[in-house]
Amino acid sequence: MATKQDQMNELQKKNLEAAMRLAQMSIENSQRIMELQVSTAKTLFEDGVKNAKAMSAAKDPKELMELRTQFAQATTEKMLSCAREIAEITARTQSEVGKLVGEQLTTGSQDMFDAMQKLFKGMPITDQNAMTAIQTAMDTTRNAFEQMARASAEAFQAFSTMTQPPKGRR
Repeated sequence: MATKQDQMNELQKKNLEAAMRLAQMSIENSQRIMELQVSTAKTLFEDGVKNAKAMSAAKDPKELMELRTQFAQATTEKMLSCAREIAEITARTQSEVGKLVGEQLTTGSQDMFDAMQKLFKGMPITDQNAMTAIQTAMDTTRNAFEQMARASAEAFQAFSTMTQPPKGRR
């Protein structure tokens, strides 16, 4: 009985470790995005102060309009750059999460099936047909889990490819 409990404890430990890795990834990526946003906001504020000083020193309306246009253009470029970087961080995060989920589906289901097989082998089932039916059900379920793992890995890969910004547009 202690070995079955140990097996379940080991499964729980693996799931907890995976959850902790997922939480750590989420925290790190959120921190990167917040740092990027703060940096961008600081830069835009500083540029806004410089622009206000330059506009107050403008001598004619034409010069004032040119300064406004330049400032608007520079601000737009900086904001778009920030948005691209956030999209890249998000795409990398989605890819990492997809890999983690795929690993969990693959290894977690295999561990669970191994534990179940050990459990059933330890039970006093004398009818061979019952044991064959249980084994067949487990094999069918394992195949379904493997197909789900492959499908989720492919879906996450396709999604992360879709969300990446086009190369060469910066």
